[in-house]
Amino acid sequence: MDAQRRTYLVLLGVPGAGKGTQARMLEETFHLPQISTGDIFRYNLKNQTELGLLAKSYMDRGDLVPDEVTIRMVEDRLQKADAVNGVILDGFPRNLVQASALDEMTADYGGITSAPLISLSDEDAILRITGRRVCRTCGAVYHVEFNPPKKSGVCDIDGGELYQRDDDKPETVRNRLYVYYKQTSPLIGYYFAKSLLTELDGAEPIDVVNEKLKQLVSQAISKKTN
Repeated sequence: MDAQRRTYLVLLGVPGAGKGTQARMLEETFHLPQISTGDIFRYNLKNQTELGLLAKSYMDRGDLVPDEVTIRMVEDRLQKADAVNGVILDGFPRNLVQASALDEMTADYGGITSAPLISLSDEDAILRITGRRVCRTCGAVYHVEFNPPKKSGVCDIDGGELYQRDDDKPETVRNRLYVYYKQTSPLIGYYFAKSLLTELDGAEPIDVVNEKLKQLVSQAISKKTN
């Protein structure tokens, strides 16, 4: 791949649409690292980097981490060796300020390649998230309806206890959707105006969505490099 033409994918969709799952599958196909703001924050906090300590100072006060700090963390991550051919972004940008900053970060490498939107109804999103259960010991993820464990409440892998994360509870999920529509949904119009947006039906089976995504990304990469 031309070093000056990198692949930058921005996955859009409501919480529960499957962005993380699809990002991991695309990572294997296109050999591009999946980058999520959650992972970046955890890395910087765990390693007590300058940016991590700065973010923690806001979090300790109960304040939101400013866009400027998040943007600097992402910019730092995009400069790592494994991102030399591009990345798959899951959860960034979250608003128009971050989207504009991302455009500046990627401008020298051809800009954003594609911004697929995985669509899902609010009802389906709530069902998916509230039914999620996580193993306390190994972190394996299940779903009470779509991917239940062999024994209720017990992990198939190591017998650990399965629990529902606080941010997966119904009242929290509805607030997450509210925040999405308030802050993140404007990105749909932003990328549509740039002719980068393509909508896919997130209610279809995971493998079907993935096949359509792979075709879409392949075409976008081909168009960008020609």
